[in-house]
Amino acid sequence: MLHSLLDHEFLLLPEKAMLWKETNTLLVSDLHMGKGGHFRKNGVALPVEVNMQNLWTLSGLLMDHKPDRLLLLGDLFHSRINKEWDQFVDMLDQFPAIEKVLVRGNHDVIPEYHFEDANIKLVEELREGPFIFSHEPLEEWEGYNLCGHIHPAVVLRGGGRQRLRVPCFYFGENQGIMPSFGYFTGSHTIKPKKSDKVYVSADGSVLRIS
Repeated sequence: MLHSLLDHEFLLLPEKAMLWKETNTLLVSDLHMGKGGHFRKNGVALPVEVNMQNLWTLSGLLMDHKPDRLLLLGDLFHSRINKEWDQFVDMLDQFPAIEKVLVRGNHDVIPEYHFEDANIKLVEELREGPFIFSHEPLEEWEGYNLCGHIHPAVVLRGGGRQRLRVPCFYFGENQGIMPSFGYFTGSHTIKPKKSDKVYVSADGSVLRIS
């Protein structure tokens, strides 16, 4: 599903990522890698497949779309370093030609040398073209702000009082919020205005609902 912003085209992907076509940049937000290991260390039994599913999905996107750059909009790694970081770096090493940039999120607290060793450029925010990329939604800015952090979702209603909450891409007048890429990240239900554009990721496709 293509979405146009300020004469730029973004391909919205069912894996909850976007491809910025003019710069051949793959955008993902809120992977929260290592969250499963963090919870297991604290006595919560989570399957190791949680982390591997993130890796398989991201590596599949990199192989299929062959971007020149991977732009991560924060919360790449959930908490303190654990072995799931090494798994992530091993996956990235398979794509040496792709530039990796991380806009620091509130969960990105591991020492900076880990990002340097993984050839990931760390920035606080990124301004490029008409866009300003951040992790948290900005309160004051010039241009169009693309961000994450919120883990947006909307509630779809059907017959018989059926309700389904699904992740969404949200685009307001001057701010867009990406869904969380990672599994086991939770979500926050938003209530879009009539002028907003909202796309949901469900059943392997992206659908516009407003």
